[in-house]
Amino acid sequence: MADQLEYAAVTAEVVEELVQIVGERFVVFGDEEKLEPFSHDEVVDRTYAHMPEALVRPSCADEIAAIMKLANRRNIPVTPRGAGSGLSGGAVPIMGGIVLLCDRMNKILEIDRENLMLVAEPGVVTAEINEQLDGTGLFYAGYPMSLETCYLGGNVAENAGGGKAVKYGVTNRYVLGLEMVTPTGEIVTYGGKLLKDVTGYNMVQLMVGSEGTLGVFTKIIIKLLPAPQASVDLLCLFETIDQAIDTVPKIMTQAGLTPTAVEFMDRAAVQAGCEYLNETIPYQQAGAMLLITLDGPDEQQVERDYDAAGEVCLANGATEVYVADNFTTSERVWS
Repeated sequence: MADQLEYAAVTAEVVEELVQIVGERFVVFGDEEKLEPFSHDEVVDRTYAHMPEALVRPSCADEIAAIMKLANRRNIPVTPRGAGSGLSGGAVPIMGGIVLLCDRMNKILEIDRENLMLVAEPGVVTAEINEQLDGTGLFYAGYPMSLETCYLGGNVAENAGGGKAVKYGVTNRYVLGLEMVTPTGEIVTYGGKLLKDVTGYNMVQLMVGSEGTLGVFTKIIIKLLPAPQASVDLLCLFETIDQAIDTVPKIMTQAGLTPTAVEFMDRAAVQAGCEYLNETIPYQQAGAMLLITLDGPDEQQVERDYDAAGEVCLANGATEVYVADNFTTSERVWS
């Protein structure tokens, strides 16, 4: 086992081969200041950081395949990296070697409105997907918490999820197909534009969440959904933590609703958030808070839903239920 972890160093000769693959502009070597940002993700504690020896920025699957063949031949570790916005260490090059950055592969290749699917490269910023879909009546329901900065490839590699997982699940629910490069440099395709894909091993779902250990994604096919036409946020204050927690399943069972998102905060978190944002809600009387999002096909349905959810909250000890039914107030609440 020890021998398997004894990787070779990145030499000047290896760097020259990398330059031949991607071009001199897209290789960093021997510059600690430029390499340092790629030694860690968003974890503040630098205990878990590790410096790479080189950074390479390919633009296509063929270049990634050539890099992986070189690294495999030379026994050099490779760490694929998206935006580095994660908190689990998936983008940290713990063995040194080469960081393979996918930022240049940032194109949405196809929006298939008829089949409710989208094809994109791994370096697409996740937030840009729904920006591109605006006006089509469709949306991508994947909602990692680092939505504004993270890359789709990183979401798939980490099986990322966020506050909207309550209703919409996490990334793996939406990945239908992958083109990827294996550690030995072969370009392979798993899945495709298929909803019922039940033949053979489920390789797509094996790759989702593999954190770059099984290959490098180069093309991703995701499922889209009809876009909700209305949404509302409820800010619900409770006297005790138990009241707030016990209310969540009752909203689902008694009101028959599946909230889009539910966030819980205790008194200390509420107080810190209010002080930081200079807000004045009566948190002094609140032992806990629920932030609930509901969405639906029209405003009337959403209004009925938030009335029902609010009644359940009040019946279970909520002292206040605030309604944010427009973009400005919703942004303020979620901030």
